[in-house]
Amino acid sequence: MDKKIFESIEIRQGNITKLEVDAIVNAANRSLLGGGGVDGAIHRAAGPELLTECRSIGGCPTGEARITRGYNLPAGYVIHTVGPVYSGKPQDSRLLTQCYLNSLKLASDHNLTSVAFPAISCGVYGYPIKEACKIAIDTTCNFLASNTSLKKVIFILFSSEDYNTYTDYLNSR
Repeated sequence: MDKKIFESIEIRQGNITKLEVDAIVNAANRSLLGGGGVDGAIHRAAGPELLTECRSIGGCPTGEARITRGYNLPAGYVIHTVGPVYSGKPQDSRLLTQCYLNSLKLASDHNLTSVAFPAISCGVYGYPIKEACKIAIDTTCNFLASNTSLKKVIFILFSSEDYNTYTDYLNSR
């Protein structure tokens, strides 16, 4: 794999709502009307206008993505994607791959150059972090190999354990 791809990927530990990037990705639920975890944190930080815009979208199926303005966030946009609830079935990895791929395509389609992802589906949806990390990084690397519009993809993890999982996997590639 081209070394330039790895230079475009960054792993951080912290709060996604504080990042100054073109877009942050929200691990949303199908209604897009806010929830717990990162979804709730993004809605609180963005302000009530985000909820108003999300209501106008009418939801989002699992694996797909939608884009809204960022409102009070440092990021200009929020890309909402709905990850699968982990069941251990093959469709889980396909749907999670689609979350990352559709989010990256949406960022590229809107001429964004930087995007930040949380660990989609790894909270209350129960996706094992090591499996999800592999899908996230592999899908992103494959996308960046054929798309030059995105210059920076950040994976921002809340816990040091998740940060270490992502860092170890990226370094092993």
